[in-house]
Amino acid sequence: MTYLLMSLPFVGAGAVVFLAGAVNARRRGSARRSVSTWAATTTALLILTAVFDNVMMAAGFFDYGAEEISGVRFGLMPLEDFLYPFAGALLLAGTWQLLGGVGGRKERTDA
Repeated sequence: MTYLLMSLPFVGAGAVVFLAGAVNARRRGSARRSVSTWAATTTALLILTAVFDNVMMAAGFFDYGAEEISGVRFGLMPLEDFLYPFAGALLLAGTWQLLGGVGGRKERTDA
């Protein structure tokens, strides 16, 4: 089994939670802000992943067998290494929005 195939269920689960969170944020009127925040954070996370994975692989801390990866590499790191932080960012952002977003509390409507 390749790392790409192993990553797909996690990306899929993250996408489902992210979409549910986006629907929840849209109901509250904060969808645009939450998606743009997610995009900026994910971009930074992917850049950091690219830099530090390449540094760690260049230092010889780890490597992947050629038969378990797609063969597409960015520097020394395989494409699949980007899927882990991407799935985590989807899952975390979606969970945050499902829990109420800013402050972690859902808005109360006391009558």
